[in-house]
Amino acid sequence: MISKSNRAILSVVLLCTMLLFSCTPTSTEDATSDVGTLALGEVSDRFRAEPDEDSVPTEEKDTAELSSENESDAAPLPIATIVEDMRPSLGHGPKGVAYQKYIMLHDTEGSADPYSVVSWWDSNGSLVAAHFVVGVDGVVVQCVALDTIAHHAGFGDVGHNSLFGTPEDGRDDKLGTASIGESYPDYGMNSYSVGIELVHIGGSGHYPEAQLNALDSLIAYIDSYYGFESKIIDHKAWRTSNSDTSAEFAEYLHNYQSHRTHS
Repeated sequence: MISKSNRAILSVVLLCTMLLFSCTPTSTEDATSDVGTLALGEVSDRFRAEPDEDSVPTEEKDTAELSSENESDAAPLPIATIVEDMRPSLGHGPKGVAYQKYIMLHDTEGSADPYSVVSWWDSNGSLVAAHFVVGVDGVVVQCVALDTIAHHAGFGDVGHNSLFGTPEDGRDDKLGTASIGESYPDYGMNSYSVGIELVHIGGSGHYPEAQLNALDSLIAYIDSYYGFESKIIDHKAWRTSNSDTSAEFAEYLHNYQSHRTHS
């Protein structure tokens, strides 16, 4: 039996113990309070367990390492899908990388698809063509090689050979050309540029997104081909009496000249 005095002492000890635990919060209560102050969906780093490397199964580690290696070694995706429909009659002399300076944008001023445009160029006897035609559906057709001169720019304003740094050096055979007047005597641009025709009629409205996306990719492809960025201009920059590219392309042209995409 416990004496009365011992029971009194034991009661005091139990009371002190209860008071001590009621004044000391547990670690679980601290954690719950801290998580409650975070935004919904957040997890504090203090409560995010980091897996020990040795606890990860070897098979999973090997798979992750292989995936990382494949991502770094994977071949880049094609920049542009181009249908080649080469027409030798539309080439007018050599244009190696040392001569490349400009990408010139045009409107076809018609609604025919790229294949029909190329066939028309090759059959009408004028020997005029651009290197590429971009359709409203994003189809890109190439008919002249990038290292070959195409007659797409035509004659330019007086002094434009000097202004654009495009001297006539004899590489262009000038077959099919005919003077259009003393106001437009300069004919050097073809020898230093790539021509791109967009299927579009000026004033007809917007350029479809598929066409603009294809043009983005085509410009990236040309940059990659040469290893540098050619200056982007439109046809009326070379000959001011031209209307292309159209007014509705103005913002896109600004964007292409600024950062080489339409948006």
